[in-house]
Amino acid sequence: MSKPVVSVVAYKDPYHSLREALELCDGLRDFDKSHKILIKPNLVSWDFELPFPPFGVITTSAVVFALVRILHEEGFRNITIGEGPLAIPKPKGRAMFKTLGYEKLRDNYGVELIDFNEDKFEEVDFGNFKLSVARKVLEADKIINLPVLKTHNQCKVSLGIKNLKGCLNRKSKMFCHGKDWSLDHTFPHLMRKLPVALTVIDGIFTLAKGPGHTGYAYRKNLLIASRDALACDVVGAELMGYRAAEVGHLKYFAGLNNRDTDLAGIEIRGEDVEKHRSYIDYDWEWTVDDTGPIGFQRRGITGLAIRKYDDSLCTGCSTMYNPMLIMFMSAFKGKPFPNVEVVSGKRQVASPGFDYTVLFGRCACVLNKNNPDIKKAIALKGCPPSIQELDEALKEAGIFCDYNEYVKYRHYIFNRYKKEDGFDLGLYLM
Repeated sequence: MSKPVVSVVAYKDPYHSLREALELCDGLRDFDKSHKILIKPNLVSWDFELPFPPFGVITTSAVVFALVRILHEEGFRNITIGEGPLAIPKPKGRAMFKTLGYEKLRDNYGVELIDFNEDKFEEVDFGNFKLSVARKVLEADKIINLPVLKTHNQCKVSLGIKNLKGCLNRKSKMFCHGKDWSLDHTFPHLMRKLPVALTVIDGIFTLAKGPGHTGYAYRKNLLIASRDALACDVVGAELMGYRAAEVGHLKYFAGLNNRDTDLAGIEIRGEDVEKHRSYIDYDWEWTVDDTGPIGFQRRGITGLAIRKYDDSLCTGCSTMYNPMLIMFMSAFKGKPFPNVEVVSGKRQVASPGFDYTVLFGRCACVLNKNNPDIKKAIALKGCPPSIQELDEALKEAGIFCDYNEYVKYRHYIFNRYKKEDGFDLGLYLM
């Protein structure tokens, strides 16, 4: 049996580098001019109110534009770009398309732009469970998956297979983060049902401690492409310093398909993987006693136990988790907090001995509704809770946050990226 082929190309410019990557792996070999082609980038979210650094978080518009141009030059005319971004409090896909310049692709090439959240979904049976998948995805003849080369604090890496989770409706995305099952054992099943014909990993940037903008991006200057989705993810993981056998969802997907994750079983064309391999940390470090991030301990914060998130924490609450931490830091005035515990997700049960228990999100509220160990519950029932809800609720315990500190933090994480260091917003805002 021939080995799957993965191309690794040093990025110089979007068009020629992507051309080279596709040619090296014969990426368009099975495409027909009559095919309905769906391009699935990673556009997980955008913030239209505060500074948002997209580096390593979402797919660069430069690569999306280059791909559409190449497809058009090759005679493909039935092209759709679709994504289901985080829809809280409402769908933002169309606004993101406009900000990222995608409307030019519609006007110049006739590309259809679809926010899955505004379209229809169809229930698909995966054996032990059912998920609602965007209708446009199921109607495609070929899917070109266009993820980012980034880490993920719940899954270690977020590459092609993980990127398909964006094809689900909100309820199904939340289902994947289950109380009694692993996130790694849900979304990989999508790959077995969808016509993913080509994966192109956008590695112009890579992201540590992802998947969101609170992580730290690095310029990587690579494009990785393959007609074999698993092989592409195996190589992508290697480039960030991870053996695929150590990545839960890649190991699980390989097992489902009687495949292995050995790099030796892949034919790599182009750049030497070992030359570009560097470890990119995926995890946020917590104290040994699970009372909060190491940074809290260094600041001398006491009287507060924030239990580390697990993979039952849904994307919505994950997005608000870091703002929650910043708000707690803003409330610290050098004195101990009033003996507070914070729990989240679908598995964390409140502990005895605390005067106040913050139930972060609807799932934590439901799980701990009748918990006798809770003296005084501060229930944040939002799905996810907002910063304003957190701010108001904590006042009950005499904890006074400062939203301006969160605004300063957002400016800080945006301003640490300098254009002269390669962090060019022009790669996104076309």
